[in-house]
Amino acid sequence: MRLLYLGDIVGRAGRKLAVEKIPELRKTLQLDFVVINGEHAAAGFGITAKICNELFAAGVDVISTGNHVW
Repeated sequence: MRLLYLGDIVGRAGRKLAVEKIPELRKTLQLDFVVINGEHAAAGFGITAKICNELFAAGVDVISTGNHVW
């Protein structure tokens, strides 16, 4: 099994890069599972449902969070 775990995706720039690169990485590295930490995805302060859906559509399987999501 090939797993990719990416640490904090921060703000719009981090989301844009993740959405652009994850499909390519999944294919190139033959990834089975992609996990990211999204607790800073909304301008560095938490995450929204819209952002979650955007990341899932790009090929993310699991979005982890931490204390900054509250």
